[in-house]
Amino acid sequence: MSGSNLSKSTPATSGPSSSNPVIREVGSLALSFESWDWPFAMERRADILKHFADLKAEKPALFNGRVLLLREPRHQDGVFHARYFETDYATFLASRDWGWPDRAVFNGFGMGALRGSDGVFVLGEMAQQTANAGRIYFASGTPDPSDLRGAEVDMAGSVARELAEETGLTPGDYRAASRWHTVQIEQYIALMQPLDAHVPGAELRRRILDNLAAQAEPELAGVHLVRARRDLSAAMPSFIRAYIEAMLAA
Repeated sequence: MSGSNLSKSTPATSGPSSSNPVIREVGSLALSFESWDWPFAMERRADILKHFADLKAEKPALFNGRVLLLREPRHQDGVFHARYFETDYATFLASRDWGWPDRAVFNGFGMGALRGSDGVFVLGEMAQQTANAGRIYFASGTPDPSDLRGAEVDMAGSVARELAEETGLTPGDYRAASRWHTVQIEQYIALMQPLDAHVPGAELRRRILDNLAAQAEPELAGVHLVRARRDLSAAMPSFIRAYIEAMLAA
């Protein structure tokens, strides 16, 4: 995502850990965009701005950019449908931190489920200067207005952009699947696109680490490989662990 690393809206450091993620495979995504005035954003504006000011006092690099959130998610005939709207990062953070008071709104973000040619999953550990320091994810980010193509949200483009920003890998380094998986836990919906790399996981890790070493302030502090269930970590959100377990079992 453009702007400070701290504006990155990667998902689910919060949310009830007891919730069970629901995983579905879909053939395609139908993600429309429309202008919409979110009542929560207007009615709680003063509280939202105060909340953001408090967060910014702790992390001055925090940037109040623009993000896209979704509503009306549904699965129909192998297609995932949703309607996105634009809001600011401060409102997103307030909604997340306050337990999503408006349960009709969701954080629907793209993730690139990167896998080496040997079947090893490759994930990144977020660096200390980021909002989700220490958490281990696939490359991801809440979409923003740069992901709009007219009245549609280009989630595949968002995934490719986030992967390039975090790892330096480009679409020439992997094959992106046409199918997707939706992984939902509470108000978070991960739109997972399987990415099959042309080289083994260890080689991917080496390339990514070399790329990170050349950056002044990389978003990632490390790269983790998952070959089997024993490689899963508590630093991975529950929906990540559930997704990898399901893919390993398959």
